[in-house]
Amino acid sequence: MDTQVFLTLGTALKWAGIALLPLFALPLVVLALPKLADGLAKRLIAFIDALSGSALGVAMACGVALIFLQLIVVLLRYAFGLSFTWLSEAIMYAFAAMFMLGAAGALRDDAHVRIDILRPRFGENGRNWIELAGAYLLLFPICMRIITTSEVGLARSWLLLEGSRESDGLPIFYLFKTLVPVFALLLMAQGLSESLKAALRLTGALPPAEPSDPLSNGDKRGA
Repeated sequence: MDTQVFLTLGTALKWAGIALLPLFALPLVVLALPKLADGLAKRLIAFIDALSGSALGVAMACGVALIFLQLIVVLLRYAFGLSFTWLSEAIMYAFAAMFMLGAAGALRDDAHVRIDILRPRFGENGRNWIELAGAYLLLFPICMRIITTSEVGLARSWLLLEGSRESDGLPIFYLFKTLVPVFALLLMAQGLSESLKAALRLTGALPPAEPSDPLSNGDKRGA
């Protein structure tokens, strides 16, 4: 009975994902047919950005928990000579959740590390085209690959309600594994939001993200 429940849920989620795939063509629709889908695109951007913000809030809470858990481990180990596997695993889970749940929010806020060599040389339109190309050629395929390759192992982990391999560890290893596809889904969703923003800027429905000439303000101050 439990197995059937998980199989049914997995099938439902799979078909829901397939049904949502046409949304990833929306930036191209915005480019091809300006003003036709602008309202839908802006509402979707607001929803995805809010979702990434909520995930970022959870990631920040995990970061705070990580600090306190690590402090407890240090005090127990050096003051009392005690060590607990479940506490060490909790630190590892909090560390992973902090980065995996915060990645989409970082993409939203342009906080990821960029190695910009050619990108700053392009104008506003060029940077928007680069954002679109990066999302469709790199971000979306990599996230889809992460989701598809983790599907079998994750389903098995949930079926077994897989726990720690240590006797005194946390019995939630299946939740830890779930962070992988959640990370990919959040990143894909935020990538869609960023692609929509780039498409709307290209059509003039959104203002430029930054000045076309980054040095212009500095030149004016120097003058």
